[in-house]
Amino acid sequence: MTTQPVILVLNSGSSSVKYKLIQLKDDAVLLEGSIQGIGSLAKHHISVDEQFADNFTQPQATIEINDHQAAFQIIADDMQRFFEQSSGIQLNLIGHRVVHGGAIFFAPVELNQEVLTTIESYQHLAPQHLPGNIVGIKTCQELFSEVRQFAVFDTDFHQSIPEHIYRYAVPNNWYENHGVRRYGFHGLSHQYVAQQAACYLDKPLSELNLITLHLGNGASACAIKNGQSFDTSMGFTPLQGLMMGNRSGDLDAAVPLYIQEQTGISAEQLEQQLNFESGLVAITGTHDMAEIQHRAEQGDKQASLAIQMYVYQLRRYIGAYMISLGRVDALVFTGGIGENASMIRELACDELGRYGLVINSTENKQIKQATSAIHHVRSQIPILVIQTNEEKQIAHNIAEYLKR
Repeated sequence: MTTQPVILVLNSGSSSVKYKLIQLKDDAVLLEGSIQGIGSLAKHHISVDEQFADNFTQPQATIEINDHQAAFQIIADDMQRFFEQSSGIQLNLIGHRVVHGGAIFFAPVELNQEVLTTIESYQHLAPQHLPGNIVGIKTCQELFSEVRQFAVFDTDFHQSIPEHIYRYAVPNNWYENHGVRRYGFHGLSHQYVAQQAACYLDKPLSELNLITLHLGNGASACAIKNGQSFDTSMGFTPLQGLMMGNRSGDLDAAVPLYIQEQTGISAEQLEQQLNFESGLVAITGTHDMAEIQHRAEQGDKQASLAIQMYVYQLRRYIGAYMISLGRVDALVFTGGIGENASMIRELACDELGRYGLVINSTENKQIKQATSAIHHVRSQIPILVIQTNEEKQIAHNIAEYLKR
């Protein structure tokens, strides 16, 4: 059995948790799983390396999971069963994806009570994600108290954004005293797919300009210049930018003030509506893009409207980033929608041939590899679909931190 360092990586989203047990030396995934649909009848999936398959009993596939606390307890049970049934495997490290590092955390950090307290103070900046991140940290601290644990931040990759881009044109004391600036999110995903794009294009990442689109229930665009984040659609919180599953995306700042004046709702109610009751849900009643596409094909006007709104914002950011970068070496789609919704990819690239982007409709509908090219031979700019792997990026970032 392995004697190499093994890390458990936890990636908690707004309605899901993904986890992987990874050997740091060779990136071998010993066990991986996910819980999708927290808050309802959730799908619980696990796969293990073939060397352990005979000893590991598969869990129930569908189970009622009401919150992240229950989800992490199930994951902890999975891990304990795996260690009991797979002699010779020892957990050395735990890495947690944490969405917001605020103005303090710009690199992986070893978790202690002071760090956790600071992360908890940022919960209002990412209400869909940080509560789940924190539950995962606390659960693992209770169950694996002897294991070193690290937080890796989604905001880290975007620390290279220049000041003239990350600053807002607001009173200076907002920035100096309250940290109001663009932080950017989905950094782990943008960082991972940028590296994979460089491998596919067989060029050093430091020489590449890329536009990466992470499209899931949360969605963000990133302009990558010479391998580093240069601009990104999300801002002070994950609410800004593209239209998302439950979040509004870009919005006139006066609208929330107006709604408060007109309705008398509290700031907490307003935050709830913008973060959980807006986006695709507000237009169609669901954030499931596959369902929305099906309804649009059946003639549902609200579903068609939602797709038009969604794609228009994608195209707006693609165009803006093409101008700001000057040269684009590839356009990359990733995330649950980016990897699986061929209609969205095709509509986003439609009529962009004059700007060097021509999609291959046939290839676009036949994604079979972790990295797939979907551009037409006439396209001047490669168009790629890359399966993101935030868990592997977290493991790499922690390994690099420990080396330093």
